[in-house]
Amino acid sequence: MWTRIPSSSLRVTGADRVDFVHGQMTNNLRAAPTPGLVPCAFLNVRGQIEQFARAYRREQDVYLHLDADQAGALAARLRRYIIFDQVEMQDVTDELRTVHVWPGAVPSGWQADGGDAQTFELAGSTVLAGRVNRAGAAGVDLHYLARHEDAVLAALPGTEVPLAELDAARVQAGIPDITRDALTGTLPQEVGLDLNGPLPSISYRKGCYVGQEIMARLEARGNARYHLVRLTGAGPWEAGAEITADGKVVGQAGLHAGSGSVARLRKELADGAGVQVAGQPATVQLIAAHA
Repeated sequence: MWTRIPSSSLRVTGADRVDFVHGQMTNNLRAAPTPGLVPCAFLNVRGQIEQFARAYRREQDVYLHLDADQAGALAARLRRYIIFDQVEMQDVTDELRTVHVWPGAVPSGWQADGGDAQTFELAGSTVLAGRVNRAGAAGVDLHYLARHEDAVLAALPGTEVPLAELDAARVQAGIPDITRDALTGTLPQEVGLDLNGPLPSISYRKGCYVGQEIMARLEARGNARYHLVRLTGAGPWEAGAEITADGKVVGQAGLHAGSGSVARLRKELADGAGVQVAGQPATVQLIAAHA
C-alpha cells in the first residue's frame, strides 16, 4: 500500500550547508551519517514551532521535506540568518513528489537493513527514500521527480490508499502531523516531539539555535503544562478546535480522522476523562512514552 503525501521542499547547497541548517533546527544534523535523515523543528525565540521538517543529509546538499505550503516560509526565515554563510536555497516543491509506502510493503531497491536514508533506482528514476513512521511502524517515504511520477507509481507495491486512511492509522498510533494537526505555535515538548515522544525531534546537547534557551529550561525543569494525547469521539471536528472540560479551555484537537484525533491537552486531565471538542463529546486516551 502507498499514499501520496502533500509536500513542499527545499534544497540547501553550498560549503556551509550542514553547519548552517544544523544551527537553525532542534535536532543534530552534524551527527547524522551521509546519507542520513533527521526529523526536526524550526522554532521562534519563544521556543514555539514554526515549521516541522525531515532533513536529509546528502553528499551534495541538505534536502528539507516539509508539509504542503511550508517551504516558502521556511526559506524566508532561513535567509534572514544568512550572514557570511556559503549557502544557497532552492524551493524544489514543483519539481518533486512524495509518497509513503506503508509498513510491510517494500519498494524495489530499498534495503531493509540499510540506513534511514537511501538513494536507488526505481522504474528508471533515481529516488530518495527515508525510513519514516507515519502509521505506528516504520514505512518508507519516497521522493522522486514529478516528471517520472507515472513510472514510479506503477512500480510501487500494492494499491494506492487515500490520505484519510493514513491519517486514521497515525491517529490510532498517537503520531502527530504538526502542520495538518494545526500544532504550529506550540512547544515541541507539548506535542510529542521530545525524546520520549512518538516523534522525537530534539537534541539537548547539540548547541545553540533559535529557541534553544527555552528548550534547555524545559529540559531542566520538566514543567511543560501540556502533552500529546489521543482523543476518541465521533466528530468530525476541525484541526485546532478547542477542547473544554467543565467549561474551561484545556487544549486543542488535531485533525479528526477515523475514530478521533491527537491533541495537545493539559496534563491534569486523566486517562479516560470526558471532554468536549467544539461542543462534541470525546474521551482522553494517554499515549505511552516511547523508549
